[in-house]
Amino acid sequence: MTVSPDALHDPGSSRAALRLRDIEPPPRAEIHVGDGRIRVGIAAWTEPTLVKPGVFYPQGVTSAEDRLRYYASRFTLAEVDSTYYALPARQMVELWVERTPPDFTFDVKAHALMTDHPTETKRLPKAIRDALPPDQAGKTRLYAKDLPPGVMDEVWRLFREALEPLHSSGKLGVVLLQYPPWFVPSRANAEALVATREHLDGLPIAVEFRHRSWLSGRMATRTPEFLTEHDIPMVIVDAPPGMKSSLPATPLVTSRRLAILRLHGRREETWERRNEITSERYRYLYDEAELHEWVQPVLDVAAQAPETHVIFNNCYGNYAPTNAIEFAALVQDALSHERG
Repeated sequence: MTVSPDALHDPGSSRAALRLRDIEPPPRAEIHVGDGRIRVGIAAWTEPTLVKPGVFYPQGVTSAEDRLRYYASRFTLAEVDSTYYALPARQMVELWVERTPPDFTFDVKAHALMTDHPTETKRLPKAIRDALPPDQAGKTRLYAKDLPPGVMDEVWRLFREALEPLHSSGKLGVVLLQYPPWFVPSRANAEALVATREHLDGLPIAVEFRHRSWLSGRMATRTPEFLTEHDIPMVIVDAPPGMKSSLPATPLVTSRRLAILRLHGRREETWERRNEITSERYRYLYDEAELHEWVQPVLDVAAQAPETHVIFNNCYGNYAPTNAIEFAALVQDALSHERG
């Protein structure tokens, strides 16, 4: 991975590239542990600061097809974040399937309306906008609670039908339900979480909470028990510590099929601030010591689940792919030492 001097006005990008010189990561950042495996990848493989010339993609790799094919030559896992902002189109999902190898996996973020977030009205499909009551159609942003039941049913239908090619091809990891900070423990919210599986016709789901109360006090036991009962993976989170929206970095396994770790960076000053440029929130390059903190926990988690996903969401420039490659190498090195 090389970075041209003017690719990003950020010395960290060049520093990140230099750190990879002596690393020998496992092929495509995939590690086999006993009968299971650990996949390492990144979120948002087309993030604007990542696709700038010389940052990650080689010269000439500029089309959507070429970028995904190149990315899939380096990793076996990707997280799709664009689906949070706009409902996916089935034709695009079919292209994801076509452009990636048979062993590739996508974790797909749920649309904002599916997880109690607001969405921009203009990003909704025209058919849905046309079905909105006049008092809602003129709003800039909408919440699910603002929509007539039939309209929200259509949102769920469009989302799950668009993902069918991924699911039928075996390339769908999970639908990631990332809830907002105001989604706190309650019976109603627990029921809403479980109901998402019904709305998605049984597609696999995982949940990431953004309020520390889910793992505080008595909920530190009750939340994992509840999710284990329903076989729902709770995303293990690395984020700026001590924030209301930051859960403790607790490596819990709540599903017999999958464990997920998402690393968002530790940039405290931007984590809970409204940022005009989204990438500024995640502009954080983990150093080697910080990556080492997660090596043994990930190996411990991988011993309890047949598949473990490690997603770097520090999406700024080449930070995420650099840290993903470094982390995969560290895990592989730790396994090699264990095996003698």
